[in-house]
Amino acid sequence: MKIVCVEPLGISEAQFQNLQHEFTAEGHTFKYFMNRTEEPMQLLQRIGDADAIILSNIPLREDILKQCPQLKMISVAFVGLDHIDLAYCHAHGIQVCNAAGYSTTAVSELAIGLMLDVLRHITELDGTLRQGGDKGAFLGRELRGKTVGVVGTGAIGIATIRLLQAFGCHIIAYSRSQREEVIHMGVQYVSLPQLMQQSDIVTLHVPLKADTHHLISRELLATMKPSAILINTARGNVVDIEALSEALHNNRLAGAGMDVYEQEPPLPLSHPLLSAPHCICVPHEGFATREAFDIRADIVFNNIRTFLKH
Repeated sequence: MKIVCVEPLGISEAQFQNLQHEFTAEGHTFKYFMNRTEEPMQLLQRIGDADAIILSNIPLREDILKQCPQLKMISVAFVGLDHIDLAYCHAHGIQVCNAAGYSTTAVSELAIGLMLDVLRHITELDGTLRQGGDKGAFLGRELRGKTVGVVGTGAIGIATIRLLQAFGCHIIAYSRSQREEVIHMGVQYVSLPQLMQQSDIVTLHVPLKADTHHLISRELLATMKPSAILINTARGNVVDIEALSEALHNNRLAGAGMDVYEQEPPLPLSHPLLSAPHCICVPHEGFATREAFDIRADIVFNNIRTFLKH
């Protein structure tokens, strides 16, 4: 079989060479690329005759997939699969595996980091100091004692809850299914409207699906405390971003910390959140740690090994 790793995945060329030796010794062809591209023609040149491919969040829609007649397996170095045309894959017998769990710690730690940054104005004060200023009228707030609403109690939501408990927060949660593990941690499940109204901080940890698109709607944002902040390390379209920008501009929210958007960065300079006050924006880097990438590589190539055995 021909196996193609479409992008570098944050691992070294020496690691790729070891993988190449491994798969070649088993009678397969293994090709890897040390740069990333989403340009359709370049992408097709890489994967058009592949039997199995490895990629992260490069979109694979029907227009590309239908030009890959030999494709049998996609090992996705990512948790979410909304960038893959799963309906086409299912209809054409293409197996799709994700890398569930590789970034649980990384994303949960970033969520906490964004909370602290917004509460203590870290990024804003850094800019002020570099321009010759001092703290002036800035007055930070502590994470300890805050009511934090966790939306989504999967693995990342639970990891975030554990960190929040270490900070001394009161935690409430909303999820479509309630987990005994979370209840045993002393967390109370409430409705989403209750969570939005009661929370000092709302942190999002749900996948993007039809029923979570704009889950955090204009109407729900309007019910949050003016002193509250919103953290999103899940998917950009879980939030009505236009409505969030308006709420920040009109001081109906105290701040936001965002790692995800309607599109992958780079963002247009006209993006509404880039000019919103007290909004920390980072370029979808929640999953990007050395430790997470090493775990991810193990998962995605083990998925390939398992596929080849069957």
